[in-house]
Amino acid sequence: MEADMLLAFNAGSSSLKIGVFEVIGGMAKPIGRARVDLEILPLKLSVRTKNLDREEQIAGDPEGDFSRVIEQVLSHIETILPGNILAVGHRVVHGGMTFGGPVLFDDKVAEKIEELVALAPLHQPVALRVMRAVSGHNAGIRQTASFDTAFHMSQDDLARRLAIPRKLHDAGVRRYGFHGLSYKYIVTRLAEIDRDAANGRVIAAHLGSGASICGMLAGRSCDTSMGFSALDGIPMATRPGWLDPGALLYLMRNGMPKPGQIEHFLYHECGLLGVSGISGDVRVLLKDPNHRAEEAVELFCLRAAGEISRQAATLGGIDALVFTAGIGENQPAIRRCIAERLRWLGLEIDDKANEAHAQEISAKSSRIKAFIIPTDEEQVIADEALSVLSRHSFPRGIS
Repeated sequence: MEADMLLAFNAGSSSLKIGVFEVIGGMAKPIGRARVDLEILPLKLSVRTKNLDREEQIAGDPEGDFSRVIEQVLSHIETILPGNILAVGHRVVHGGMTFGGPVLFDDKVAEKIEELVALAPLHQPVALRVMRAVSGHNAGIRQTASFDTAFHMSQDDLARRLAIPRKLHDAGVRRYGFHGLSYKYIVTRLAEIDRDAANGRVIAAHLGSGASICGMLAGRSCDTSMGFSALDGIPMATRPGWLDPGALLYLMRNGMPKPGQIEHFLYHECGLLGVSGISGDVRVLLKDPNHRAEEAVELFCLRAAGEISRQAATLGGIDALVFTAGIGENQPAIRRCIAERLRWLGLEIDDKANEAHAQEISAKSSRIKAFIIPTDEEQVIADEALSVLSRHSFPRGIS
């Protein structure tokens, strides 16, 4: 019998990451990764598995014929799989108040996800297009949806509330939080590394082009920096993070009267790019001697340290700090800059461990443990897909 394979699709606003898994004993075992850059024409497909590492060009316009692009991607991947696709799991950024966990994708679920597009206008439509394209490629492939917001539903009502009229809160204008699949993975991985730390007060910093911070108690989300939308919190590559609503009123009265203008400005022109005027990529900024680049990086670190401090207040202290995602995992200068602003909390970094990207980077004298844990959202998507299939009594590959 051929092996059962499972694909985990992690759709961003301009890229598609794909985890390739083999289902063994009811568990999803990773065997490879793929990436599709949706803004590059012709589209570039990078495929890496245990036995194969190759890049191919796919002619296609994601704006014009997205279904064809996904069909080509699936066809390419199917040619290298050692078995049949059991299911495809997907990351969906926003689950609103509707989805508290992973679900089997069908037409009713698609309708409910589409109703939430206004809450995540960059990411939600792409995820929907990917899921529908997979169905168009093979209507028999079972699909599941995993939601970034679901992890934060453990937060109490006070943490999720905005200081607005109660009727608006009840209608869904509240803090949701994002990067939940990443934080769920961090919880599981930290428990394997240091169970005592995982059972305590942990703050995880998911620092990438999109960035957020989450305070957790015994593995449950208690507070997070992103709120109603993925614009909130600390500065990001091209998003501003926290912004005084009065500034938006000013912009609306002075040159940006249309919502579309404001939306493009907030998602694409702010953050590190806006401050530096050079780039939203920390790697570029750290190498640039221009004082504006330095200022953008320092602002990022200042706001991140401030948010970690705020969430320490929510938790009543902090026992462990975890750095994850592209910046958190790979930029020792950023970790050091943030840690220096947290010395008052008792955090001390071991410089050699930090430069070496060691798993634990806190000094022996530190009152707070600090870790670097590479995140793996695709693994969470795959695990949740199998849990959904098992609940629906699909026998193959599920034990």
